[in-house]
Amino acid sequence: MVKEFKEFISKGNVMDMAVGIIIGGAFTAIVNSLVESILMPIIGVISGGMSVADMSVTVGNAVIGYGAFIQAIIDFLLVALVLFFIIKALNKAKAAAVKEEEEAPAEPEEVPADIALLTEIRDLLKK
Repeated sequence: MVKEFKEFISKGNVMDMAVGIIIGGAFTAIVNSLVESILMPIIGVISGGMSVADMSVTVGNAVIGYGAFIQAIIDFLLVALVLFFIIKALNKAKAAAVKEEEEAPAEPEEVPADIALLTEIRDLLKK
């Protein structure tokens, strides 16, 4: 069982997945920071300094903080929008690289010596 686990954990797919998860976590922190530190303050200025997260309504003794829910929706939409633009830019860069690679002239394949000799003999016989 230990041997099987070692084989499983050392496979490339598992290691690639682990690296992807770690990088994804770091990337999530970057996107969340962009949304919380840059975009949300701009929205706060536009809304006159009113914080959406602080919105609530009191019903009897209960305080219903619906603003936190709205804030979570806004955060989600902004994160999704930022990711959309980042992925779109990456796909555009990847497509440009592929197009550039396709447009590069392909180097002619080297003809094997025996084929070159046979071609030369054929050309001589035609003359």
